[in-house]
Amino acid sequence: MDRKTILRRLAAMIVIVALAVSAFVLRLVQYQLVQGEELLQKADAVTNYEFRITAARGDIVDRYGRSLASNASGYNLVINKLMLTDDLNEMLAELIGILMDSGDQWNDQMPIGPAAGGGWEFIQQDQPHAQKMLEELKNYVGKQQYATADQVMEMLVDRYELEEYPPEWQRRLAGVRYQMVVEGFSDVSNFILAKDVSLRTVAVVRERGLTSKGADITETSYRIYEDGTLAPHLLGTVGAIFAEDWKVTGEDGSVSYPLKDKGYKMNDLIGRSGLEKACESQLRGKDGIKQVGRDKNGVIVSSSVVKKPQPGRTAVSTLDRDLQKSCNEALERLVKNLQENAKPGKGKEATAASVVVIDVKTGGILASSTYPSYDSNLYSSRYSEYASDPGLPMLNRPLQGLYEPGSTYKPVVALAGLVDGMVTPEEEPVRCGGAGASYNYYVTSGGPKCEGIKHVHGDSLNLYEALQYSCNTYFYDLGRRLGVDKVNDMAQKLGLAGPTGVELPESTGRLTHTDDKNFTKGLELMAAIGQGNTAVTPVQLATYASTLANKGVRYKTHYISGYRDSNTGELVESFDGQVESRIEGHEDAFAAVEQGMVLAAQSYSALHGYPITLAVKTGSPQRGEYFDPVKGIHYVNSAIIAYGPVEDPQIAIGAVIEYGGGGSNLNPLVKDIFNAYFVEKTSALQPEREGVFLP
Repeated sequence: MDRKTILRRLAAMIVIVALAVSAFVLRLVQYQLVQGEELLQKADAVTNYEFRITAARGDIVDRYGRSLASNASGYNLVINKLMLTDDLNEMLAELIGILMDSGDQWNDQMPIGPAAGGGWEFIQQDQPHAQKMLEELKNYVGKQQYATADQVMEMLVDRYELEEYPPEWQRRLAGVRYQMVVEGFSDVSNFILAKDVSLRTVAVVRERGLTSKGADITETSYRIYEDGTLAPHLLGTVGAIFAEDWKVTGEDGSVSYPLKDKGYKMNDLIGRSGLEKACESQLRGKDGIKQVGRDKNGVIVSSSVVKKPQPGRTAVSTLDRDLQKSCNEALERLVKNLQENAKPGKGKEATAASVVVIDVKTGGILASSTYPSYDSNLYSSRYSEYASDPGLPMLNRPLQGLYEPGSTYKPVVALAGLVDGMVTPEEEPVRCGGAGASYNYYVTSGGPKCEGIKHVHGDSLNLYEALQYSCNTYFYDLGRRLGVDKVNDMAQKLGLAGPTGVELPESTGRLTHTDDKNFTKGLELMAAIGQGNTAVTPVQLATYASTLANKGVRYKTHYISGYRDSNTGELVESFDGQVESRIEGHEDAFAAVEQGMVLAAQSYSALHGYPITLAVKTGSPQRGEYFDPVKGIHYVNSAIIAYGPVEDPQIAIGAVIEYGGGGSNLNPLVKDIFNAYFVEKTSALQPEREGVFLP
């Protein structure tokens, strides 16, 4: 290679190196001078994390705005993963120790407990949510479903590195660690270790400086019921979200998360029963967002609320708090009085009762009482006691109790006969031989006869007298001539054996039908006096009485009259006065039935001379059990319907006493309820002028 070639190549290499160095220098200038500040900011970048601020739950109030369910302030003990500086197990052990010393509970739903002979066993297996959690737990640790509790615990101890802890602490820490997994503990999802903790716990956590190591004390609200005995079945409960609620597996094996899709977190509270559940979508507020910034070193550098939480709406119930309390007290007083003073077979065996009071003008339920009952504020701590009580205090009898209506059903048959033209009010179709007489339904040339021994009702009765004296024979005959289909049609139009419209689950009830497997002509006669296969609920009895008071207009029976904005108090929805059905053009028929019921009310000693004109019909339906098997005497329930004042009906009542000894035993309850209702509103039982009552 000659000298010139070498020099050319050397020059080319110098040029290339010079260009490369120049490019490098230019890039440094770009980074250091032109983009220096921007790149420095990127180097010190802050990562923002968003956390929910739980919105306050809406209140439930009575029709006058008086609180039934509300919120009280408290504190939650929370674990924040972003702020954790210590070993998680050590942090949890210290916090659980503080909670134990303060008598506070912590968040651990794992269904494993100590076995009597040592080791571990599965617990709460009779509860569906525990069974579901157990199934998920075994899947989580990689064990088959037949795995023992000891095997599951062994896997958890290994996974969470708990070998150095004694067995009781292994269980505590494993339970919390697993609960953290279930609830999705992460950088953006804090874990609530304990809810509504004591002030002692708050103070100790702060004194020990644990709030700078990953623990946090957050202000929260929790549900309180001003009077837990007032209406526990109606108000219901709030509670934790169970595993089966959170993760739903379809029959085809598909998995969905319906609550997550609605914006819930696993550690949220949700309405589990009663109005708390029925009104969940309205009571639940809209959560806010808190943004926390953390630099590259993990230091929290900013914290701000970027979206304020919005509280849930206020649910305005139809209940009258004072009337509800009066009904509770009157119902309990009546049952206890029967137990102490009634004769055997005449109410001494009374065990339970329920009553429903409806606003005739709107269909709103003013009171819905059951006895025995329970205290919603003690529901969690005394659940086992309530659940094992033979009196079934947790049964919502007004909505779930099914009872034969007995003679309270006779106005249905009377109306069906009048509307069909089968009978007139003044007509006297049968000769009666006594209220308890058996009816010989074999028709002879002389017409149907009564085979009773004593003619206490006289030789013949018209419709008014048949209702007044509750003559079985009259309604046997009328029911036979009408047939059950026509009677059933009238019953359902009046509100029996069908949905009433209430927001809570209710038993539909049933009527006696010709296609029933046990149907006979004798059963048809029993149906005409409210027995046979017929069974209804107290809320249906009250709805039926209200429809009679409204002369055939049936309103939708309901517990919620509307919703108000919790911030402004503005009424945003209203549900009062929704008409479900009408029986039109038969005012005279309703007037005739009403007259018979007024005569009945005036015949009862407990209501005789009462200053308010009432329409009442009692019933004494037989139970299956015998009081005296030799004589063939059955135990009987007590049933009643009532409304008034007849001149301008305000309220309607439906009530039942189990083993009550006869319908007349409920007349004092009707009197007590009308006393409570009108004295509260007017301070007197006397109207301002005849036929007009104060609003």
